[in-house]
Amino acid sequence: MKINKIIYSAIIACFVVSLSSCNGIFRDAPNDKLSENMIWSDEKLLDEYTGSWYHNMDNGFTILVSTMIKNNGEEFDPWFGDQLTVGRRDWYQAGYGEILKGSATMINGRSRLVWQSAYEQIRSLNKLFAHESELPASIHDRIIGEAHFFRAWYFYTLLQRYGGVMLVDRVFDPLVETVKYPRASYEEMVDFITKEAFEASKLLPVEHEARNVGRVTKGAAYMLMGKTYFWAAGVHYQNAEKPYLGFPDDRSAKMRRLAAEAYDKVLELHEYDLMPVNGNTIREKALNYRNIFLTKNSQESILEYQHNDDGDFSTGLGHKLDRDAAPPSMTGTNCAYNPTQNHVDEYRMANGKRIDEEGSGYDENHPYDNRDTRFYANVLYDGSEWAGKILDIHVTVVDGKNVAGADLTPYGTSTTASVTRTGYYMAKFLRENQQINTDETYASSQNYIIWRFAELLLDYAEIDWYENRAGDALQKINRIRNRVGMPSLGSVSLEDILNERRVELAFEKTTYWDLLRLGIAEDAMCGDTNPLYRVNIIQGEDGIKRYTYPVVNGRNTNIRYFDKRQYFWPISWSDVRYHGVEQNPDWSEV
Repeated sequence: MKINKIIYSAIIACFVVSLSSCNGIFRDAPNDKLSENMIWSDEKLLDEYTGSWYHNMDNGFTILVSTMIKNNGEEFDPWFGDQLTVGRRDWYQAGYGEILKGSATMINGRSRLVWQSAYEQIRSLNKLFAHESELPASIHDRIIGEAHFFRAWYFYTLLQRYGGVMLVDRVFDPLVETVKYPRASYEEMVDFITKEAFEASKLLPVEHEARNVGRVTKGAAYMLMGKTYFWAAGVHYQNAEKPYLGFPDDRSAKMRRLAAEAYDKVLELHEYDLMPVNGNTIREKALNYRNIFLTKNSQESILEYQHNDDGDFSTGLGHKLDRDAAPPSMTGTNCAYNPTQNHVDEYRMANGKRIDEEGSGYDENHPYDNRDTRFYANVLYDGSEWAGKILDIHVTVVDGKNVAGADLTPYGTSTTASVTRTGYYMAKFLRENQQINTDETYASSQNYIIWRFAELLLDYAEIDWYENRAGDALQKINRIRNRVGMPSLGSVSLEDILNERRVELAFEKTTYWDLLRLGIAEDAMCGDTNPLYRVNIIQGEDGIKRYTYPVVNGRNTNIRYFDKRQYFWPISWSDVRYHGVEQNPDWSEV
């Protein structure tokens, strides 16, 4: 099917299920077909109409790695960075492995689906704007505010992936009209997105009543403004050769200042704060920190995707995170989230020093002692406690033979179960007391946090550092560190800020996008320049554990590859032809 036909085909989502809870926000499956004209004047139908915008934004944990595509063509982006890899060997032979190797065919396919999904939602948004005068006065401002927010959101996601795209801001039928859109410049994109987000901020409330919890707010709109400017300050988008690939000169300082102004607006709302982390022991603090990601719509959350409280996967509003990530001894099967040794090494010691720094106290024979609280919260390692069990992720030599520990052994008799390929399992986002049964329809219920207050502070600290406000940056970094009981830094460098960012935001999608924003993706996502490492632990017959750290890029050391052209994905080839625009550099149609 031609993509331009998909983009401009009529998309009418008519629903009859009333919005009875925040979970209803994301229900966009039609239960019946109604006349289009009935939607615009009916509050309940309008609430359901908006569900598609939410449902397609970013649900976080849903995966389908056999083809690496979901309904919107996305997957868990941190798999392509250097903090996580996957345990399923067969996934390397499918779409995931092909994208990891930079396959033009797979990237074109993935890109086409993301492009299609975004423009489908933009079409839906433009249609609502065309009927604005028909909306009920009682919910007019909220619905229009949401529409402005999501039109900004979907163009923001396109900006991140493609650079300047066609700014389609109204509904039209290409079979009747001969309208064609040029590719917008980077500057035009940033202006359009931030103006849309600002319009949203004028109409959206600071917070919603209980039945609408989870809908976008004024703070989310300001945050979207800030994130857009912060992204546009990235090194890769300055002094660009083409206007749709970046600015003609260096606008990074200006973009950072505008991002700070937007973040100030979030702060002035006094609506968000870091969740406290209490406890008398490291484990208690780690458990409390982990609870941040299990608490729905907390004071730290600025925007999150609402999953079903009952974890009903059949509705498409649950997910299988716990089953996908849990160690095999806990009945996990996919091992979809394996922290790398690269990431483990990013956690500093409890005294605040790097593990390779003089006086750090790091003991290579006991590498997991006296580390950052967040290490114990985020990563399951050999000897750690999970759900009342001590994890066994090492090999023991018995009578000259190597015997794999319980958590290096596939679950039961399953032929598809996997074990960690790095020697670690992910703990962040998981619910330790969650029961996992053998029912394949089982689902988890954690919400996916898109933006939280800690990320705002980290963004702002980086801005402060570039603006020569080192004291302000230090205050923000120490605020985040002190929250988990880590000692204050006496001074702060850009390296400190970026390290704190990767530890605090570990496994969150921001860590992947940072690699592109900072212009380091070519090094960080290539096996040759930044090989991924694992830990092998062998306990000899003398009882001593010995640690080695081999490469675990994939099936071979060169499986991970990121080409310069991947900073900008190929836009739809159908739209290249229809609109007569240039394709992004170095892509050919396959």
